[in-house]
Formats: sequence, structure tokens, C-alpha cells
Amino acid sequence: MDLREIKEFFKDTIGYILVAIFIIFVVLYIVSLQQVIGPSMSPTLNDGDVLLLNKFVYSLREIERNEVIAFDYDDSKYLIKRVIGLPGEKIEYKDNILYIDDEAYQEKITDDLITDDFSLQDMGHEVIPEDMYLVLGDNRGDSLDSRSFGLIKKDDIIGKPFVRIWPLNQFNLVK
Repeated sequence: MDLREIKEFFKDTIGYILVAIFIIFVVLYIVSLQQVIGPSMSPTLNDGDVLLLNKFVYSLREIERNEVIAFDYDDSKYLIKRVIGLPGEKIEYKDNILYIDDEAYQEKITDDLITDDFSLQDMGHEVIPEDMYLVLGDNRGDSLDSRSFGLIKKDDIIGKPFVRIWPLNQFNLVK
């Protein structure tokens, strides 16, 4: 090998290393894949759906009501749920109606959504504490959510699923 070939080899190698570092950075900090496991988000998301998750969005803006989020549930499992209650709010379900700060709120998920009565007081809170959220699955009859494990911390939120990539015939934005 002459000097020119060695320089060319190192030039090519550095290019590949930079691409690999960029891909690792994107996967660790910006976007990742997440699979839906179980029926708790049906009909919005189904068991086996594969989603792209935006891990960066909440460093730019606040979490909003009705957003679907992914969060760390118990250090070995991620869950995907919908944000229902925000910090500082009083939340209650009564006769299948969501009340936020004692005012009825019309959910836009589905017409046949059935949610059993419960209140934030059942979880030991008058209002949702700062940096905590109440999350529920869209399939309220079959969902492990805040009614079971309580409020989630903002620090446990991994990101926002923004597009379903699998199955291909259901490729769409996650709402």
C-alpha cells in the first residue's frame, strides 16, 4: 500500500464512523421504534403496531391533553397511553363524563368510550401535582393505566409516538 491508498482508507473510514455516530445519536436522543403490546389503546393503536417515537419533542414544548405518550412503567417495560389530566387540575369521571376542575369536558377519542367512575381523590390527591400526569388507555375496560398505578412523573415520559409504520396498510400519524 502506498501513502495515497492509506490516506484514502482513513478518509473513507472516518466518514463511516461519523455516519455511525450520527445514527447512534439519533436513536438515543431523537427517534426510536416502539411496539404496542396489548389491547389497552384500541381502537387508536392495536397490539403489534410499530410506532416511531419522537424523544425530543417535550424538551421543546409542554405535554398537552389528549396526546398519546410513551413512558417508562417499571424500568423494564414501556407503556403507551393518552394524557387526560395535566398538573394543577382536579380530575373526576362521573357517569362516563370527564370533569376537569368541576367542568364537563368532551373527550374526542371515540363515541363508545366507557369509563367507570373515579376521581383524583381516590388516588390520594386533590389536584395533580407539578410535573405529574394522569394517563388512561383508550380501551378503558382493558387498560393498565393511572387508575391502577397512579399518576406518572414527567421524568418517566420517553416521548410522543408520531407515526405508525407497521402494519404497512395502516401507516398513518398517531393522534
